[in-house]
Amino acid sequence: MIRLEHVYALAGLMFAAISILNLRDRSNSKRFKTALFWALVAASFLFGARLGDFANGLVALALAALAGFGGLGRGSIATTSPEERREGARRHGDRLFIPAVIIPVVALLGSLFLKQVQWGGTPLLEPKQATLISLALGVLLALAVALPMLKAPPAAPVREAARLMDAVGWAAMLPQMLAALGAVFAMAGVGRIVGDLTVQWLPLDTRLAAVCAYAVGMALFTVIMGNGFAAFPVMTAAIGLPLIVGKFGGDPAVMGAIGMLSGFCGTLMTPMAANFNIVPAALLELKDRNTVIRVQTPTALLLLLVNIGLMYVLAFH
Repeated sequence: MIRLEHVYALAGLMFAAISILNLRDRSNSKRFKTALFWALVAASFLFGARLGDFANGLVALALAALAGFGGLGRGSIATTSPEERREGARRHGDRLFIPAVIIPVVALLGSLFLKQVQWGGTPLLEPKQATLISLALGVLLALAVALPMLKAPPAAPVREAARLMDAVGWAAMLPQMLAALGAVFAMAGVGRIVGDLTVQWLPLDTRLAAVCAYAVGMALFTVIMGNGFAAFPVMTAAIGLPLIVGKFGGDPAVMGAIGMLSGFCGTLMTPMAANFNIVPAALLELKDRNTVIRVQTPTALLLLLVNIGLMYVLAFH
């Protein structure tokens, strides 16, 4: 059976290779600290299940210390030049999209069909993690197609991964950190505390007030957390379930779906959502890394108003 641990091992090996490439890159003035950062990331993927909570916590603190005190630098790992990439794009044309399309197609088909496939009476994929495993299989298949099509050396994927990770830096790990923080908040009862404060200071005696507080709270908490999935358990425990569902009899499915969309409005407005707002700016080498956020904010605010209206109309049908 292919388990999620195998996907983690694959990611861990990739980060270990990135660490080695950074260690060998003498053009990076901070190569030792940069290599240590990615080595710790690799260790968390490869051995995290065996390290225990305390050791994993130390790894997380070490990563935060290295990133927070400017430990990561950027070198010049050997890769293709911009001119070579432009020439390759001109030569291959639309065929370049083939590997990119393979990944979501395999992920979708695997999620729908592979979870039922068995090998010798054992499921081929871990059923609860079929989507993530299928995504990893899609990446491997895309690499198998791209390497011969582009006539690239076997080391090219790792070198390009290292180049991208150098461009993005510590922000690449921010979504995982924030998602974990959301789980910690939920277990610590932050949702109950936020709910008590909200009821104490805001007049939530009408459906519209409760809906506004929940939707705006989802957006604001996502701005703080950088992750709608981290904000969801906190705000749902604070306002969604006790007020919209419990007090006013709202539909929990509608509330949850539109509540997540409200959280994603916050995603568009925060640098904490690094994978959406900081990573693209870094990859495009924009001078102002907040450009993406400024362009998205008006749309996000308009969508938040629409979500409030939809939840108010649909949740209490």
